[in-house]
Amino acid sequence: MKTVSILGSTGSVGTQTIDLLAAAPESYRVRALVGGRNARLLAEQAVALRAEWAVISDASCHAELAAALAGTGIATDCGEAAVVAAAALPVDWTMAAITGAAGLKPTLAAIRNGGAVALANKEALVCAGEVMLEAVEAHGATLLPVDSEHNAIFQAMADGNHGAVERIALTASGGPFRTASLDDMARALPEAALRHPVWSMGAKISIDSATMMNKGLEVIEAARLFGLPSESIEVLVHPQSVVHGLVYYADGSVLAQLGSPDMRVPIAHTLAWPARIATHARRLDLAAIGRLEFGAPDLARFPALRLAREALQAGGGAPTIFSAANEVAVAGFLAGQIGFLDIAALVEEALASIGPQPADSLDAVLELDGWARRVGGQICVAKGRSAA
Repeated sequence: MKTVSILGSTGSVGTQTIDLLAAAPESYRVRALVGGRNARLLAEQAVALRAEWAVISDASCHAELAAALAGTGIATDCGEAAVVAAAALPVDWTMAAITGAAGLKPTLAAIRNGGAVALANKEALVCAGEVMLEAVEAHGATLLPVDSEHNAIFQAMADGNHGAVERIALTASGGPFRTASLDDMARALPEAALRHPVWSMGAKISIDSATMMNKGLEVIEAARLFGLPSESIEVLVHPQSVVHGLVYYADGSVLAQLGSPDMRVPIAHTLAWPARIATHARRLDLAAIGRLEFGAPDLARFPALRLAREALQAGGGAPTIFSAANEVAVAGFLAGQIGFLDIAALVEEALASIGPQPADSLDAVLELDGWARRVGGQICVAKGRSAA
């Protein structure tokens, strides 16, 4: 029986992970579930999976969680320290799906156990790549990418011939504004940006997809995961979201991973790795799909990709600033403070304002993350005033 913990169990990736575990309860023992604010759902998950521990990060929601689990024998706790403690429990496999920089400390705690860590939080590797990879090596952990694109590359490199890789390609649906004009994008409201044409995701990643900021984050993450320079990481717009990643080899071969746009597929791959388990994901019918389209991204309308590559090239703390400023900008857009096109503009301004900084320790990363958030917040307020 494999022991598992889920960090971010009440989010989109977390709930899909729960579905897979619930389908084979005899195969898994759940040690800890960590949620954000949804106490009711977290309690339901903990009871259904007979978890040992349920932790909610928002302390104001703990009373509701504790009441819901009273008499079940499931321990409860709350707050940042409890989240990190839950992540530090020794298990065979951890799903790291806490969104944003908030997932950094818990993910590092899981890595230090030396088990398998399924990484769904791309921001953690982006903002603290050097720190995380050093921890993986020092503690003998296995990092398994959950993002559909990185998981696809991981699968296509399964033969171990990494030295023969010429380049890789990450695919992007193009989001809801793939064919929109800049004028339409400038006027876009959050509800339009949240309507992803293919994937069902949380609010933050949905906005990141609309700006293609998610693909910028994924370029940086791919560079960390696969040891490749920016010029060896291509981005292709592929609206059908059937091909998730491609690997180009020195002999002229191209290996691609295909699948329905369903996060249960990459989650199941990491959960069972190196074996495979069945899922209820819809099977591909290529004859019904008929055609697969690919194109280059429009960098004029989606400058996030350029900014990500510039941050990766600059190194040090630039990716940390890139990720933190984007979180602030997305929150500002969802709150109606800034416009859609202001998201990338805010990130670019934050990168220019702060300048090169080191990010070679956890303390340095966290300090820089906080600094970038403060600067990003100031820029957000200024842009909101100028728009008014």
